[in-house]
Amino acid sequence: MAHEFELRKEIELDATPEQVWEAISTGPGVDSWFMGHNEIEPGVGGTIRMTVAGHTDESTVTAWEPEKRLAHQSPVGAEGAFMAFEYLIEGRAGGSTVLRMVQSGVLGGDWETEYDALNEGWNVYLHSLAQYLAHFPGRHGAVVTVVKPQAADRDRAWAVIKSELGLAGEIAVGDRVHLEIKGAAPVEGVVDYAGLPTFIGVRTADGLYRFIHSGPQRGDVVVLGHHIYSADVDRDQAQQTWQSWVDGLFA
Repeated sequence: MAHEFELRKEIELDATPEQVWEAISTGPGVDSWFMGHNEIEPGVGGTIRMTVAGHTDESTVTAWEPEKRLAHQSPVGAEGAFMAFEYLIEGRAGGSTVLRMVQSGVLGGDWETEYDALNEGWNVYLHSLAQYLAHFPGRHGAVVTVVKPQAADRDRAWAVIKSELGLAGEIAVGDRVHLEIKGAAPVEGVVDYAGLPTFIGVRTADGLYRFIHSGPQRGDVVVLGHHIYSADVDRDQAQQTWQSWVDGLFA
């Protein structure tokens, strides 16, 4: 059954309005903190494309006010379902910026589960935006997205992933992480987001690494969503390396 919804989020960012605008209104900027690969045609009427795991969603720009406001909306689908997004940028004294985000529309099917996933997702992705602007400003990340359906239930999946990351027991922001992965340099960093049972975020000197479990209602899917800012990173090789890693963990 279709259901109207609205989500509102607000975050203060250690960045200028110009930096925030670049991060939300350009493909490379969005790639540096959000999910998938993004393409944005600037201006009202432009098309925004987001590709995740081979699937592309499109929306149309409905408002374009540089450094102030961006809005876009998806086409209307089955049961009248659609998504609309609005970002409002407000500069503050001292060089910081407040970003307000509103996502609204109509959800079909199991809308409550979808709403909860959107709500949790925005918490971690806006946190990733803040981390990107604070630690990697002006750098664009190679996006690595790995999806492993029906990997394992939450308890087993997190036990395995935490062990690989060198974590045990309750985790907290600032915990040290060390991961050995075949075909790549070790991942050395700290937990920057402790959001179990859904998310663990790790920040290193060269990237943001996100480990996600969908929960049983969404198929016990393990998702990796990494942003690697090294100038010499081979995105295709990194994709293969992380796919092999997660396939090996949940064979």
